[in-house]
Amino acid sequence: MRLSSPAFRHNTLMPSRYTCQGFDVNPPLRISDVPPGTKSLVLIMDDPDAPDPKAPKMVWDHWVVWNIDPSTEEIPEDSVPPGAMQGRNSWGRNDYGGPCPPIGTHRYFFKLYALDSTLDLPSTATKADVEQAMEGHILDEANLIGTYRK
Repeated sequence: MRLSSPAFRHNTLMPSRYTCQGFDVNPPLRISDVPPGTKSLVLIMDDPDAPDPKAPKMVWDHWVVWNIDPSTEEIPEDSVPPGAMQGRNSWGRNDYGGPCPPIGTHRYFFKLYALDSTLDLPSTATKADVEQAMEGHILDEANLIGTYRK
């Protein structure tokens, strides 16, 4: 399975339009080579470089989306796939929150999972809830990393 974006290449700088300094909308994403038997896709975007002296291992969750139709080949800019659910990010919102690093260059991981099931979760679900529900159901995964420095 593959995840890419026409807006930036893997491990390169994300355009500011997709950040808090721009329009704060999700970048366009392309999905390919989804394995047979996939019932749904999950997309998680997070930042493992979020500094917090009280929680040095903290990961900041920017976007949590599940029950994406496996026939989805593209997620256009500023959109959520039809029928997909968005969960709570680290801001406590159910939407995309773009990169907004307080200091330094951060990495933003877009993680795509192919599942052999759909997830029955409420809109209050967090990344941790989604990850727990996915256990034992992951058929394949793909990653795309973008970087940003404010």
